[in-house]
Amino acid sequence: MAPLVHSFDWPDRVVVGTVGAPGSRSFYLQARSGRRLVSIGLEKEQSKALADKIEEVLDELMAQEGNPASVPAATPVELVDNDPLEQPVEPEFRTGVLSLGWDPSTAQVVIQAFPIVEVEVDDDADEIEIDLEDMQADEMLLVRIPVGTARAFAKRTLEVVGAGRVICMFCGEPMDAAGHVCHLPDGLE
Repeated sequence: MAPLVHSFDWPDRVVVGTVGAPGSRSFYLQARSGRRLVSIGLEKEQSKALADKIEEVLDELMAQEGNPASVPAATPVELVDNDPLEQPVEPEFRTGVLSLGWDPSTAQVVIQAFPIVEVEVDDDADEIEIDLEDMQADEMLLVRIPVGTARAFAKRTLEVVGAGRVICMFCGEPMDAAGHVCHLPDGLE
């Protein structure tokens, strides 16, 4: 059976945002076209990796002779989006795999997100056999965004990721509002 594809070719909005307090935040990627809104859950590390990779791809494209894709060096001011996630946040799925691509025919960055695929494993089996058909995701998110929007998306995502808990200047670990037990590195006791 073909997967359900939540496709956004030129979305009105695409952002990563969070719900919850630092230390217990849940991360979401949201895409909207008109009144159609799709949210998917993802991990903080996935969010950061996606933004870092988008920046890398954009920088490589910008470095091409003549910058043929017209990639901006910085986020265009008119594309800055600091608004919170749109409510209600009801994720379609939790992301397992993300992929990133470039479509030169439309000069768009292409983001694909696939849900976590659960596979049943027989605890008594000596070997694990996985049927590739069981590994097929039943839905996915496909978002295509132009280079300026991609630059703005990456910048916002990195800011959201960095807005978590305060880092202890002594041990480098995140500090909770309820308190912090500092584990000093060897030699700083």
